[in-house]
Amino acid sequence: MSLSVLPAAVLNPDLPLASEFCQHGCQSFRQAAEYVQDLPYGRNSGSPAYKSVLADRRGTCSSKHAIVAALSHEQGLTVQLISGIYEMDEVNTPGVGRVLNSAGLLAIPEAHCWVEYNGSPVDLTSGDAQSQLNKRVFVHREEISPEQTGTYKEKAHKGFISAWLAGQPHIEMNERELWEVRERCIAALSESHVEAEIRRI
Repeated sequence: MSLSVLPAAVLNPDLPLASEFCQHGCQSFRQAAEYVQDLPYGRNSGSPAYKSVLADRRGTCSSKHAIVAALSHEQGLTVQLISGIYEMDEVNTPGVGRVLNSAGLLAIPEAHCWVEYNGSPVDLTSGDAQSQLNKRVFVHREEISPEQTGTYKEKAHKGFISAWLAGQPHIEMNERELWEVRERCIAALSESHVEAEIRRI
């Protein structure tokens, strides 16, 4: 699904978050979502992370979708923030294959966020994120609040990794080591996004 499925409701500039988006030239909710989608991929400096997306001019799947969901709630719209778990590999998440191969893994459980409107999923992580979302099979999904994209989401993710690892007796890693591989995958994704941005310039 494209951004066209999101509501084009005019933002109320008297509300705090909408006012910030208006300062970046966004007049409607859909324009705000497009602005967030065009921001580079990268982790944020604030806590909760989504509150610094506009100031940092970057964001992750969690923080980008959380700020859009927060804007939706502020504007009285019914856009949902969804968190899901899938087995990440090079096919459904280009850029992580080298890290997984070096660790002797074919895949690793990863958490991902997106938004939904009237049942239609929209991924604003990057320009090509929607096609990647369509390739992923989510073994778990739930609606969360923007504030839950921090500690709650990480705790749920680590809990899933623990359960997944218990069913993979051939993997000679503990939970901490597996999480470190996951962190290297995220770092590789950040690097690949930076390289893509450089090529666009």
